Amino acid sequence: MDNLLINENKSCERSYNGQAYARYAVRTPLITKDDDIIEIAKTYALPHLQEGDILFFSEKAVACTENRAIPLDEINPSFLAKLLSRFVYKSPYGIGLSIPQTMEMALRECGRMRILWAAFCSAVGKLFGKRGIFYNIAGEKARAIDGPTSGTIPPLDRCVVLGPKDPMKTAKEISQTIGHEVLIIDANDLGINILGMSQSDGDMEMFKELLRDNPLGQKAQSTPMGILRKIIQ
Repeated sequence: MDNLLINENKSCERSYNGQAYARYAVRTPLITKDDDIIEIAKTYALPHLQEGDILFFSEKAVACTENRAIPLDEINPSFLAKLLSRFVYKSPYGIGLSIPQTMEMALRECGRMRILWAAFCSAVGKLFGKRGIFYNIAGEKARAIDGPTSGTIPPLDRCVVLGPKDPMKTAKEISQTIGHEVLIIDANDLGINILGMSQSDGDMEMFKELLRDNPLGQKAQSTPMGILRKIIQ
């Protein structure tokens, strides 16, 4: 089966400032801590890449190769994690830090004082109708934490997945090996963040707009990376 495809309910094309781009998803086997993300790119994406193409990865795929998918039963949430998770908005699009296990990992990743300060400022902000303060203060490490959901391929549906250790460095290393620019993205139905970018002068706002609807798929699609290709008019 060809491993280059368009995921169901996703458009092949998206435009930015009048320029159209094609987005192709790349199918791979389940990526684990035993895989090398560069070898994954070389094996499954490189044969399809053309001059000028940009390869983009789900941050979860990169994190899994770094052994940052933690099984739920290996996480023992503290009292503080259990308390703080009760006040997190439960989005229909993802768990975020709304369960004790994900909150516990945020405390470990970001530090207790930072999370406590973020929670305090968030509580004050909500009194004035302002949202999003928590993650603005807690930072990208907290925002990148993914909780277990039914929409994730097993066994990751029973894991908390942390963000990649150094996505900028990883994007540059992959790019140097395959000879194409690379992005590492954290995207869901609420929005998108570019965590890693091999281009020092890359247009981050353009990439966000072109990939905002997240053309990748985590479950049956098994497409943790994709190709962004400019369409020549």
